[in-house]
Amino acid sequence: MQVRLERRRQQKWWYAAVTPVVAVLGALLAGAVFLAIEGFAPLTVYRALVEASFTTDFGITDSLANATPLVLTGLAAGVAFRMNLFNIGAEGQLYVGAIFGSWAGIAVAPELPGVLAVAVVLVCSALGGVVWALPMAAFRAYLGTSEIITSLMLSFVALYLMRYLIFGSGSYWRDPEVTNFPQGKKIAASAELPYFGQYQTHLGLVVVVAVAVLIWALIRFTSVGYDMNVVGSSPAAARYAGIPAGRVVLVALLLSGALGGLAGGVEVAGRAHALDPNGLELGLGYSGIVVAALARYNPFGIIVVAVLLGGLRNAGLALQSLPGERVPVEVSLMLQGAILLFAIGAEVFVRNRLRIVRRGPAVAT
Repeated sequence: MQVRLERRRQQKWWYAAVTPVVAVLGALLAGAVFLAIEGFAPLTVYRALVEASFTTDFGITDSLANATPLVLTGLAAGVAFRMNLFNIGAEGQLYVGAIFGSWAGIAVAPELPGVLAVAVVLVCSALGGVVWALPMAAFRAYLGTSEIITSLMLSFVALYLMRYLIFGSGSYWRDPEVTNFPQGKKIAASAELPYFGQYQTHLGLVVVVAVAVLIWALIRFTSVGYDMNVVGSSPAAARYAGIPAGRVVLVALLLSGALGGLAGGVEVAGRAHALDPNGLELGLGYSGIVVAALARYNPFGIIVVAVLLGGLRNAGLALQSLPGERVPVEVSLMLQGAILLFAIGAEVFVRNRLRIVRRGPAVAT
């Protein structure tokens, strides 16, 4: 007897809805087992997660603030994943986007009115993401180099570049007036995204929802989106139809990089207001992979999943205040990883099925 994975000829419509549900339930079950082994009450912990994130005004708005960059990094991963490309470098593109965006907020924005100043910061941050994604995109499109390796390596380069600009040099981004602990220069007040009242949620939430709608329209209604879908589904069919696969791959990965860079700009204009390595090194790019996988690359699904994971991030610190529990804050990160693991596993069975092959008795010769 032999067990094989066989490609499904046709996927049922309800698979797309069941996959994220199975992933979340599987992650919660795995997390409950871990918590029980460590001596915690799983239901108490999960109740605290929900209450901290979605039952108070500040909890909800903090969750939305956390979700704002996750929508963009989720879109960055999702655009690439739709073409069976794996941009793992949204983290680095976010850092470089923050570098470009903060430069614009310091050097250019003071001379501009509010709306234009914010627009310049966001455009420059997206341009930074494109610049950082260009080597990965060109190598993948024309040399066939693995985008996983190049994007991941570039993320580490971007991380240390950002740290160097603030902690290791007297660069333009570093505030020379702060001597006790290195900090980045503040961007112009006109370049800051306004907050909604006293809460942490800012206008960037509206920006990222608008971007998600634009990405959906691009994929659904434009020739660029059509070419991306054809190349992602069947490169051979794309070549037969005369679609330049290399150019489409290049455009898709550069668009993915722009979205990752834009996430850095939204963080700079929305919450950090400076190039702040401590505030940016939160794994937002890597969490975007979880968002895209769980949403199955659907832009509107990415918004919903980003809010859920934003709440999960927001609730991490609340676990520390549980009476008599002292649950490690890393539990929220563990659940994110478990969700990704189960989402990938569910995706395997959406595309394939298990088949048991029974072998007949050997025939003597």
